[in-house]
Amino acid sequence: MIIERCEIYATHLPLKEPFVISYETYEYMPSVIVKLIADNGLVGYGEAVPDEHVTGETFYATFEVLKHVLLPALKQENPFNLEKIHDIMNSAIMGNPSAKAAIDIACYDLMGKYTKLPIYDLLGGKFHESLTFAKVLSIDEPEIMAEKAQEAVDQGYTSLKLKVGWDIESDVERIAAVREKVGEKFPIRVDANQGWGTYANALPAVKALEPFHLSWLEQPIRMGDIDGLAELKEKTTIPIMADESIHHGYHLQELIKKKAVDKINIKLMKCGGIYQAIQLAKTAEIAGISCQIGSMVESSIGSSAGYHTAISRKNITSTELTGPLLFSQDFGNLDYEIPYVHLTREPGLGININEEVLRQLTIKKEQV
Repeated sequence: MIIERCEIYATHLPLKEPFVISYETYEYMPSVIVKLIADNGLVGYGEAVPDEHVTGETFYATFEVLKHVLLPALKQENPFNLEKIHDIMNSAIMGNPSAKAAIDIACYDLMGKYTKLPIYDLLGGKFHESLTFAKVLSIDEPEIMAEKAQEAVDQGYTSLKLKVGWDIESDVERIAAVREKVGEKFPIRVDANQGWGTYANALPAVKALEPFHLSWLEQPIRMGDIDGLAELKEKTTIPIMADESIHHGYHLQELIKKKAVDKINIKLMKCGGIYQAIQLAKTAEIAGISCQIGSMVESSIGSSAGYHTAISRKNITSTELTGPLLFSQDFGNLDYEIPYVHLTREPGLGININEEVLRQLTIKKEQV
């Protein structure tokens, strides 16, 4: 089996309501879909959701990199040769992890369809029998976040993730309001998305949050400040998770060496796909660090790829790939039943792609 043709779709996924985090408000999610067509007629789908604040990639640049650099280099390659494919991509261009993730995911989808196996079987089979996901709450006024938290509990969610990172005083008020509303024992994780800047600025906030019994605190300070994360970890009883600070193995080496974190948030869009995510998870496991598969608010394509990765690994203990629940339209049909996601035994990604919806949401298409 070889990759014979490629199609690229630049799309806008419509959100039911704006998604608000520390550095951006999204009215819709820009997503680039890759379709690999093999010489045997099989089709594999992948997805890139770039974020200039995190991976340094923009929507249109990702489309052009796929069109002019990555996909032309991979035509006539066997999708099973993933080590070689990643080497070709890394030799062709530095960085651009979400573009590479789209190709990686499509290759896994092709492999699964060729072998008639779900992707998780290609990764070693299921370690976890089921997966749950947290309810993610955008930044809002404390009383609104508290009400939405209670609604999530009533809907059957078993954990919450609170987005914060605008200013420390109001962030503490947000978290306090939610904790009071849902009670002392309900699992709450908090994500500042780098919003508290520096160690010195974040330390008072971290100390103020200790009475709220958080499951963990994610990326409180700017990416790259691994020394600051290490100092915070020393000074608090709250487990610290790195997100924007961990893209690839070199970052993980530094985090391990400096004992900077308790957990890492692996995102396929940051590291370059399933193949690289598994390598990160294995390295973290050796170091005694637990992992999460996180979200860049992907459609059912990217979210399904993340869940296949998560269910196969012992030390991937949490997920939050909830993008499909936030969209009013989606290309795929990943099966959510609060608080569980259900992966099928269907081959590859295990989802059906609605080509009509893909066409409707496409603003630009190219064939390579």
